Amino acid sequence: MFFRTALLVMRKDLTVEVRSREILYTTLFFAVSCILVFAFAFVKEGEVLGDAAAGILWIAISFAGTLALGRTFERERHAETLRALMLAPVERSAIYVGKLLGILLLLFAAELVLVPLVALLFSAALFSRPVLLVGLLAAGTLGFAAVGTLFAAMLVRARSRDVLLPVLLYPITIPVIIAGVRGTALLLQPNVDQAMVVMWLSLLFAFDVVFLTLSLWTFEPLMTD
Repeated sequence: MFFRTALLVMRKDLTVEVRSREILYTTLFFAVSCILVFAFAFVKEGEVLGDAAAGILWIAISFAGTLALGRTFERERHAETLRALMLAPVERSAIYVGKLLGILLLLFAAELVLVPLVALLFSAALFSRPVLLVGLLAAGTLGFAAVGTLFAAMLVRARSRDVLLPVLLYPITIPVIIAGVRGTALLLQPNVDQAMVVMWLSLLFAFDVVFLTLSLWTFEPLMTD
C-alpha cells in the first residue's frame, strides 16, 4: 500500500506535467540561460577558466531544482490538492515519497539536457567516466530534492514561500552541492583519481540516507501541526 500510494502521487504529478509541460520548460529555460551566461563570462578565446564546468553544472541543477520545487507545490496550493492528500487514509510518508519521485524525474530530465550542454560549451570531459558521473548526479540530486520536497511542502501555505524556500534550503544542502562539485571536478582531471571520486560519492550517499530518514520522520508532524 505504501509504494502504491507513492506511485499514484507521482503519476498524478507527472500526468499534470505531461499535459502542461510548464515546469519542465520553465526549469530548462532558466537553467540553460544560467549556463549560457556563465559560458560567455568564463570561456575566452576557447579557453575555459579552471574547473568551472563542475561548479556551473551544479549551480544550474540547484537553481533549476529550486524553481521546480516552488512551481510544483504552487499547483498544490491553488487546487488544495495537498490538503486532500493529507486527508486521505494513507501513510503521510508515502505522499512525501511520491512527491519526491516526481521532482526527481523532472530534475533527471533536465540534467539530460544540461550535462551535454555544459560538456559542449566548456569543453569538459564529463563523459570520461559515465558510471561515476551518473552516480554523482543521482546521489546529489536525491539529497537536494529530499530536503527541498520537505521544505516546499512545509511552506506551501506561507505567503513568503518563494523567499523562504531558498533561504532554508541552500544552507542545509550546501554539503551536498560541495560534494557534487568536488566529485565532478575530479572527473575533469587528465588523470582521474577514482578513489577520491568514490569517496565523494560515498559521502553523498551518506547525506542521502540522513536527509531521507529525517524527512520521512518529520514530514507528518510538520504537515499536521
